[in-house]
Amino acid sequence: MKVALVFNLKRDSIPGLNRKDLPPDFFAECDDKETIDAIRAALAEFHKVVLVEADEDAYEKLRNERPDIVFNVAEGLWGSGRESQIPAILELLRIPYTGSDPVTLAISLDKARTKEVLQAHGIPTPAFRLVETPDDVAAILAKKGALPAPGKPLLKFPMIVKPLEEGSSKGIVNSAVVKDEDELGREIARVLGKYHEPAIVEEWLPGREFTVAMIGNGENLRCLPIVEIKFDTLPPGVNPIYSYEAKWVWDTSEKPLEIFECPAKVDLELKDDIEAICLRTWSALRIRDWARIDVRLDASGRPQILEVNPLPGILPQPEQNSCFPKAARAAGLSYNTLVRRVLDVAVARLGLAAGSSTVAPPAHFSLR
Repeated sequence: MKVALVFNLKRDSIPGLNRKDLPPDFFAECDDKETIDAIRAALAEFHKVVLVEADEDAYEKLRNERPDIVFNVAEGLWGSGRESQIPAILELLRIPYTGSDPVTLAISLDKARTKEVLQAHGIPTPAFRLVETPDDVAAILAKKGALPAPGKPLLKFPMIVKPLEEGSSKGIVNSAVVKDEDELGREIARVLGKYHEPAIVEEWLPGREFTVAMIGNGENLRCLPIVEIKFDTLPPGVNPIYSYEAKWVWDTSEKPLEIFECPAKVDLELKDDIEAICLRTWSALRIRDWARIDVRLDASGRPQILEVNPLPGILPQPEQNSCFPKAARAAGLSYNTLVRRVLDVAVARLGLAAGSSTVAPPAHFSLR
């Protein structure tokens, strides 16, 4: 098969723009050259691969190349619908692609819309409010005598403040966990000023945190071994969250933190509860082929959905602490087999002609 790998590359600058005008973590969602080369190499073992960067020329390149299928890892750069841009182009050109459709990708990037869908399906997720101006701060607090408006719950401290439409822990810094009104106002102002988008404020959950890699479709959908984030490996005194600093500053390839445990040490009941809530989330958001879903336990030890990542990162080296490949390795899948498995489940979903040549998985890795 002719496979186009479509991606966004990390860069130091953008022509015509002053780098100082962008948030310092602007390119965090994009892939580095090593990752693109690793995905290309995995696909190239059995397929002809062409590389297409998801820039303003991507439409013409895809129209001219006419691949049999696109392996899509393009995050996009601009706008709240940026993860949907390449899939929308591909649907216009009638070119098949891996992963979720434009609607699911757009909803999942918007944390509030995601949570609204989850709430409509009765799936637990932390109580939240959307904040668009600093003047909204007082209106979200559960003060004595305050009454919530319909659909707008009053929140209790501690809370966590995040940009509405970012991934890869962008904007979720150590100070994002707030314990009083002054800290809340400060963090909302930081998000509004730096990212020029609304902030989402959630009640903070105090329990353990997990992330679940999922692959397949329909009856063949499978949860890979659960990954737990071990906050006791973070520097002393910091907040127990998987912040931008934890993901990109304190944890490096040269000095990786032992921050993940996979498979997570959970009893069978909790494992089943975590997988069940992730499967319900997958169905509610109509995810396809693969995703990674973040889960945290509340004060009673019950899992709630934090975020949904239908374009999960897959950094190739074990020391890079990328969760999806880590879960795959725990299931007995090499990096190359993981990449081709994603392609194969998309090919099967689309009913494309044979030509998929993925190495058979280990016997214990049965896609149920």
